[in-house]
Amino acid sequence: MSRRRIGFWYRLAAVIAKPPLVVLFKRDWRGTEHIPAEGGFITAVNHNSYLDPLSYAHYQYNTGRVPRFLAKAALFKGSFVGAILRGTGQIPVYRETTDALDAFRSAVDAIERGECVAFYPEGTLTRDPDMWPMAGKTGAARVALLTKVPVIPVAQWGANLAMPPYAKENKLRLWPRKTLIVQAGPPVDLSRFHDVEPTPDVLRQATEEIMAAITRLLEEVRGEKAPAEPYDHRKARLEQRRKAAAQGKAGQSATGQGDAGPSATGRSTTGEGTTGEATT
Repeated sequence: MSRRRIGFWYRLAAVIAKPPLVVLFKRDWRGTEHIPAEGGFITAVNHNSYLDPLSYAHYQYNTGRVPRFLAKAALFKGSFVGAILRGTGQIPVYRETTDALDAFRSAVDAIERGECVAFYPEGTLTRDPDMWPMAGKTGAARVALLTKVPVIPVAQWGANLAMPPYAKENKLRLWPRKTLIVQAGPPVDLSRFHDVEPTPDVLRQATEEIMAAITRLLEEVRGEKAPAEPYDHRKARLEQRRKAAAQGKAGQSATGQGDAGPSATGRSTTGEGTTGEATT
């Protein structure tokens, strides 16, 4: 099958979701000519707001090629939410599997049926302080190198201004009316990786190519230059833990705890029942 029809459930979801999006937001759709008219493909999208899936789905729905998003397999069981996810053809991710590629088997099957599968390669909302894309995870690259279908990079901006990620008060900021900008670019050239073993290093390089393409598009959208190196949340957490441990040791030395020192659990044995833990 080269292309799947949108179907009843997706049209029903559009009837429910599109009117408020049209009323509450302005739209600036760019690069729709890069969305393939036929056949399976992958879109790789940056993630900076909980409203992103609605904004992006609206964009691609208007091209006639609806995206199939990945979601935890547990969400597909039972409930009304599960019925909607199944009906609209969303893709379950089996995270409990020990095989990294097997976790995405439904995504591969969907692509081979002529579907579009949308990946958020960052894996979560960006933690970059200036809202640039973070270092990506390798799931999209794994599926892309296996299926060899086009990978369309997509940058979006504007939803984060209406609902900033990780805000203390998670409230919509609808006034003044925000513009949802979505820009797709030409396929990422991953051909040099197609005939080599998908080692961790190869997957990392392919992922960097995908993230670099997304970042270049976002630079165009924002009219700004991104940092030379993408924010790596894993490395940032490790660095925070290292600094916290160093500060904890320095604090213990300054208080003259001497031989008492920290216990095996990270607590200090100072006084009767008094404990102290390094800040994390």
